[in-house]
Amino acid sequence: MFELHLPWLELAILTPFIGAVFVCRVRDPELAWRRAIVFTFTALCFTVGEWQDFNSLHTFEAHDHWDFVTPIMGPDAIVVDELSAPLIPLAALLFFLVTLTTMKTKSRRFPFAWNLVSLSLLLALLSCREPWGIIALLSAQVIPPWFELRARGRSTRVFTSHMLLCSGLLIAGWLILPAASPMMKNLAIGMLSLAVLIRSGVAPLHCWMTDLFENASLGTALLFVAPMSGAYAAVRLVLPVSPEWALQCIALLSLTTAVYAAGMALVQYEARRFFCYLFLSHASLVLVGLEVATPIGLTGGLCVWLSVGMSLAGLGLTLRALEARSGRLSLADYHGLYEHMPSLAVFFLLTGLASIGFPGTVGFIGAELLLESAVAVSPLVGVLVVLAAALNSIAVLQAYFKLFTGTQHTTSISIKARWRERFAMLILSALILGGGLIPQPGVASRYHAATEIIARLKFRESIPEQTPPSVNIHEVAVRATSH
Repeated sequence: MFELHLPWLELAILTPFIGAVFVCRVRDPELAWRRAIVFTFTALCFTVGEWQDFNSLHTFEAHDHWDFVTPIMGPDAIVVDELSAPLIPLAALLFFLVTLTTMKTKSRRFPFAWNLVSLSLLLALLSCREPWGIIALLSAQVIPPWFELRARGRSTRVFTSHMLLCSGLLIAGWLILPAASPMMKNLAIGMLSLAVLIRSGVAPLHCWMTDLFENASLGTALLFVAPMSGAYAAVRLVLPVSPEWALQCIALLSLTTAVYAAGMALVQYEARRFFCYLFLSHASLVLVGLEVATPIGLTGGLCVWLSVGMSLAGLGLTLRALEARSGRLSLADYHGLYEHMPSLAVFFLLTGLASIGFPGTVGFIGAELLLESAVAVSPLVGVLVVLAAALNSIAVLQAYFKLFTGTQHTTSISIKARWRERFAMLILSALILGGGLIPQPGVASRYHAATEIIARLKFRESIPEQTPPSVNIHEVAVRATSH
């Protein structure tokens, strides 16, 4: 197997974990914030180095140089492939931007140390293909938000019950899966699928997500859901072992959730709940694309995964900045904030439009591919995808008008965006517009990853006892056919 030139993945995973040790002992909130920025930025640099190094190798997967984990835990414990290569730096970027834009007034209550632990666990999860490692890391990811809920004196019952059920189903399902009996095998696949649906917040198993947004800090809730760990578990655990009926069930439930959540986002009177349902709708559309399991559908799902990660993270950062100045925001009234914070208003509109696939933004091509694959499955499925997108569009515009127009907001102090917020807006805007105006590299990368994943699934079905080679199977097959 190919090797990166440096141990990028191990460095990226260890850096925030070491940072958490240094930050947890600090009593001064500003010093903790500064240290957290340093460690999240360092981790981001390592992940960007991993991405560039991996792209230079022109292979499907690669290990770290001086890899000391593989001899102990196996070849799939820490590895980067075409699916995870861009997801790892995107996750690190989101954590860095959330840390950077944390206001001084909120830094006393924001758990920087737990935030670094979450980053370390997330990077380890996105670098792991070993099923038991993925299950363990998915379960461990629950710990930091749980401690924050406890520290804020909020009830953890809903969050704990759903996450325990999810972990229990993953463990039981993977234990039963090797059984020879077809009935037990189908039971195991059903358990794994149900666990993924819970973690992804598919209705009616979504109430843990609204509870988390209601009771945790917005930054913690955003960072827990935005990387879409449930979708990652679906690709790594469910997609390789599930028959067509299981994938169709997940896609059908996800499509229903996408329409339902879009409708709910439209009628919310509280900004956090609006964002939560908007995210649920888009995350469900990602699952629809992933479970269609065709090259176009999978490419669309992977593109929407990246675009939603950037655009809705930006939208969440904007709401977080507004909350830091005005407290919890109600959508029942007009706030008229545009005059005081025009840059945040423009960024809110840009990220909202990017999330719904507006032309010229990073979400456009992914949304088109997703719609094309949905219509190919059934015209009715295509209609439902369009309906979800239309409802999300109306919800975003309605929220924009409620927050930034309609009245004159009076205040005695300046509430303009700070330089840190402008910097975060600039970075995300460049990615959103750059990915929309020059989409070819990103789409080609996602299409290649999709075809390679499908080719490897077929390889495993034909020769289950043999591990697929690290070279690009799809390219080898195409070249063989052309000759």
